[in-house]
Amino acid sequence: MTLPTWLQQLREFDIALFTLGGAPFTVSSVVKVIVLFVALVWFSGAMRRWTVSRALRHTHLDEGTRQAAGSIVRYLVLIVGLVLILQNVGVNLTALSVIAGAVGVGVGFGLQNICSNFVSGIIIMLERPIKVGDRVEMAAIEGTVRDIGARRTTIVTHDNITILVPNQKFITDQVTNLVYAAAPIRLRVPVQVAAGSDPSTVERLLLEAALAQPDVMKEPAPEVLRPTLVGAPLAFELCVWHDAHGPVRRHLTSDLNQQIDQRLRAAAIAYA
Repeated sequence: MTLPTWLQQLREFDIALFTLGGAPFTVSSVVKVIVLFVALVWFSGAMRRWTVSRALRHTHLDEGTRQAAGSIVRYLVLIVGLVLILQNVGVNLTALSVIAGAVGVGVGFGLQNICSNFVSGIIIMLERPIKVGDRVEMAAIEGTVRDIGARRTTIVTHDNITILVPNQKFITDQVTNLVYAAAPIRLRVPVQVAAGSDPSTVERLLLEAALAQPDVMKEPAPEVLRPTLVGAPLAFELCVWHDAHGPVRRHLTSDLNQQIDQRLRAAAIAYA
């Protein structure tokens, strides 16, 4: 098959730029690689969306698991596609192994944190200690996981502030996942009243305050504990159970404190 005249003229003026892996790279081959790489990035994104919204849509998997599977599919497509592109342009990957090893050592030191976050992201997606939609507490951060990426995890706080946390933090630091066990969780509210107050009255008022809150579960029932008998003030601890996906714990604590304050003041019981 004879090439068009304009294409033959273009190939005649094609300029050799460099050689990589035994394959000469010209202007046209570089353009070809760029076009193929852009197409690969688009195709990998399309495969991720198809996996999440089509292939796994009717399965029993939750949103977080589908998102993790879609991300893994995208990375696999990118890796395999990049190898195929290099082979398509004639690059001998075996010849690049020594160079890649040497470059990899140098780049590894410079990109240690990036690589660590990337590997941590893969671990999170596979082990799933957290997933999209989980409510987590980490240091001074409390919010809902919105997205788990290759390098960072997006958390939206209860104030609608978006925080980007490196994935490594979820592997090396202590993270509280409030919904991990898919079970109700308990909230403890400490209360101290003045010495001489009637303990049974205080316990009754604390339980009334707990039962007045609609977010507090009736079963398991709220209870009042006496954590210590040391010291003049009387120390109590109101323990209530609530849905992990339900109220924000700080908000529930505030509501309970308001209910407790109203009842203690009405009963003329002073704080310590």
